[in-house]
Amino acid sequence: MSLNGPAHGADKKLLGVLRGERPAVPPVWLMRQAGRYLPEYRELRADKGGFLELVYDSAAAAEVTLQPLRRFGFDGAILFSDILIVPYAMGQDLWFEAGEGPRLAPILAETDLSALTPDWSRFDAVYDTVRRVKAALNPNVTFLGFAGSPWTIATYMVAGQGSKDHGAARRMAYGEPDRFAALIDAIIAATVEYLSGQIAAGVEAVQLFDSWAGSLAPIQFERWVIDPNRRIVAALKERHPDIPVIGFPKGAGAKLADYAVQTGVDAVGVDETIDPHWAHGALPAGMPVQGNLDPLALIAGGRAVEEAVDAIRAAFADRPHIFNLGHGILPDTPIAHVEALLSYVRQQGDCS
Repeated sequence: MSLNGPAHGADKKLLGVLRGERPAVPPVWLMRQAGRYLPEYRELRADKGGFLELVYDSAAAAEVTLQPLRRFGFDGAILFSDILIVPYAMGQDLWFEAGEGPRLAPILAETDLSALTPDWSRFDAVYDTVRRVKAALNPNVTFLGFAGSPWTIATYMVAGQGSKDHGAARRMAYGEPDRFAALIDAIIAATVEYLSGQIAAGVEAVQLFDSWAGSLAPIQFERWVIDPNRRIVAALKERHPDIPVIGFPKGAGAKLADYAVQTGVDAVGVDETIDPHWAHGALPAGMPVQGNLDPLALIAGGRAVEEAVDAIRAAFADRPHIFNLGHGILPDTPIAHVEALLSYVRQQGDCS
């Protein structure tokens, strides 16, 4: 199989949707499509000895990026990296504990933020990965870069690890708003640098992941999600006006429409908790959407997936739509279910 699989009648159909086109069959990619559900990924990660070692081996990271393209023929390739490369390049120590995930030196009350010394050379291996993938991709595949959005990155930087309620960052945002704003400002600058470098190396669109946007109260959402993402989008558009930006504020709920309008993103990702019919009515007319199959429905497979696909496609039939999950694919997802999903989406034709 070529890295793109069978041709679908148009070059870079996913990129076309991001620019407002409405093909009869939506392009498909899946968040975390390069990951632990694939045996070839697990084998390569074990060989490299750790996650960060895999990310910083550009040849291996390029191979991971390409693995799901070989298997499934997705319409988009998503760069294999990690959102915490940004705080690492900002000067924060980063390591991965076996079986426990990423760890950062936490930002405590006594931590001097000015002591964080950026080292943009820590992005270089990722840029090399981009160049390697770009050289290997079928020209019909759209190459997506990404970064974490400032609020989500800040939750890890302040706590030093993932957390259930993101309480450490929320406490700082309420109790030390000026200090927290300085941290957000630094993350914005690093993110613009990082995404600009990915674009220069060859990605054709970028996605901003705000995985923990749903943990904020509405006023805080305006300040720490909408405004920072708006500033990133504006800076990217100034440097790279033709590169589409997808915003994905997971858990935004009723704030999704405000996010879509106020951030200036070209397309918006919809998580699995949002009614797609509501999203279609609430979002600006003609704005491309991405989503929003429940990853657990994909694990269940069969009729559960088909019913969900039918409902999602019907809801978004009158706007540009990229078919995707509402969040990342889960490690115990059967490969056969991914194959069946792609077959079902691509065989349904025009649902409008």
